[in-house]
Amino acid sequence: MITGKNYIGNLLSSVGTINFKTFNPQTNLENEIVFSEASIIEIEKAVNLATEAFKTFKNISGVQKAEFLNEIAYQIEALGDELIQTYCSETGLPEGRAIGERGRTVFQLRSFANVVEEGSWVEASIDTADLNRQPIPKVDIRKMLVPLGPVVVFGASNFPLAYSTAGGDTAAALAAGCPVIVKSHPMHAGTGELVASAIIKAAEKTNMPNGVFSNLNSSGIEVGVSLVKHPKVKAVGFTGSIRGGRALYDMAGQRPEPIPVFAEMGSVNPVIILPNATKNKGEDWAKTYAGSITMGSGQFCTNPGLILGIKGEDLSNFIKNLSEEIVKIEPTCMLHPNIIGAYENNKAKMLAQKGLTTTADIKSESLKNYGRQAITTVEGDTFLKNTALHQEVFGPFSMVVQCENTEQLELIISKLEGQLTGTILAENEELKNNRSILSTLQNRVGRIIFNGVPTGVEVCASMVHGGPYPASTDSRFTAVGINSIKRWVRPFSYQSWPNELLPDELKNENPLGISRLVDTIQTQNAIIE
Repeated sequence: MITGKNYIGNLLSSVGTINFKTFNPQTNLENEIVFSEASIIEIEKAVNLATEAFKTFKNISGVQKAEFLNEIAYQIEALGDELIQTYCSETGLPEGRAIGERGRTVFQLRSFANVVEEGSWVEASIDTADLNRQPIPKVDIRKMLVPLGPVVVFGASNFPLAYSTAGGDTAAALAAGCPVIVKSHPMHAGTGELVASAIIKAAEKTNMPNGVFSNLNSSGIEVGVSLVKHPKVKAVGFTGSIRGGRALYDMAGQRPEPIPVFAEMGSVNPVIILPNATKNKGEDWAKTYAGSITMGSGQFCTNPGLILGIKGEDLSNFIKNLSEEIVKIEPTCMLHPNIIGAYENNKAKMLAQKGLTTTADIKSESLKNYGRQAITTVEGDTFLKNTALHQEVFGPFSMVVQCENTEQLELIISKLEGQLTGTILAENEELKNNRSILSTLQNRVGRIIFNGVPTGVEVCASMVHGGPYPASTDSRFTAVGINSIKRWVRPFSYQSWPNELLPDELKNENPLGISRLVDTIQTQNAIIE
């Protein structure tokens, strides 16, 4: 049952004076439940609880953490139809999307459970002593990854489950041994509270310390600001706009003790369609990309907002086909009046830019809060001169840039801001002959797709969901997949420690049986003294 209260550890609380409601964009009406925004007192309690919990939680075994993560997954599934119905009422998204996102969320949790149960993720490294080494004896040094401390996670507007309360940031931080305080997104506070109740129940069932998780409601920015500035918070996870992510990044950097902010932000996800692909499969790609651009009303961070091709008849035909195909697709509901308002405003600003031609724009009236898709095109020279054309329009919008030649195409790629993804549509031989384009694109993105669409982010060890700024604040890390755990840890060395006082991961006998780097050799063997 949704109460509208905050979870301060395992206690429900509502002592604040600010209240708000969520909104159903399908009915264009507020939902009934009133939510209480967390007060300064509640924020302080949540952070202090997390700080105390960290003292215990950081030392909990991988097996115990795995039990906790698996139990969270089970409890989320046990919420049943109430979670799905609440999700739909707060987002306007269809039931199938809700079920699919729930499946992704529990898969992420179980994936991290497997990682921490096995244990090798800590990257244990051991350099044994050599006291006879000349001219200076070598001491024993052993290293592993250790958790940072309490982490604040900001729920994402466009993924109420997979990138929010128990999403990838939270799952990775808990797996690392960091207590988590979620700043719940106001657009889906009910969904957030239900998931929070599942996490709290799982923590109690698996005997985790109280304060390992808290969920704070917020209608504005004040709660998030207080959390990021709090001296006991040690890291931040964020998925959202460039403006929001950059504000948090700056704020965290200006603290007396700066902390890392791992923000996944805006991206136009450039798609390069080379001449042979345009000529031989242009019609097919046009239909495929009409579907990708409008998927989820374009509310994906990997939405293909920019298509680059070589000017000519084949590209003109592709633009014509794409424009025809995209208007055949019925507009769909966007997440919130504020989001569709921003979309329409940013689209209007883009359409007003000099040199931009609109080739598809649904003018007819649609249902309230339904985003109407648009395709535009522009010459390469114009695109290079006007950086306003490089910016993301969050929604079902895409721009085709007509480049004069491959040299200009490569130049345009090099001038783009950092992106999450890049895509190349080409024949195999054509790609071999354009390796410099591939190399240039690699410098601007975190992932390159060949002959596919960027929408869809697989949760696996090899996935990189990040990229050069402003796609993310640190391109060395991914926000998706098991390696995202590395955001919430730091390397730590023990020098000349007694074997019996070392963590199990670093003991000579290797009681956990994990893979370790011992004197430059990767092995699971024990160290024989």
